Amino acid sequence: MAAQAEVEEDANELRFGKDFDNADALLVSEVKMLLEHRKTQQESQDDDTELSEVFTKTLEYCQTFSKYNSRETISAVRGTLQKQQLHKFELACLANLAPTTAEEAKTLFPSLEGRFDDVELTELLDDIRTHMNYQY
Repeated sequence: MAAQAEVEEDANELRFGKDFDNADALLVSEVKMLLEHRKTQQESQDDDTELSEVFTKTLEYCQTFSKYNSRETISAVRGTLQKQQLHKFELACLANLAPTTAEEAKTLFPSLEGRFDDVELTELLDDIRTHMNYQY
């Protein structure tokens, strides 16, 4: 029986385990909206069931680090990034961390090196910042 070679996971090289093959990467702002919606649903129910501590802390985290305030802005940022040849992990990370320079982006995400020149990446980051600055 042949031993099955196990692929080592490495986000720097965009290698993820099988569990992530069909998974989407969400923006922190998207998670925030989902959790806020769930909280609203919970509060509108008549029962006295409380949200878990993990739920509450996750929501607080998302509220702290969310960069986009509306579905329209999230959609615009996703649209801008989806025009590029980005892995879904890179897309979510660029949107969530919003690096300010091409050098910073390539340092945070080595997988971008060699695929995007600095001018192209700077323009993309400027587009993201524009969406952040002029939110709907």
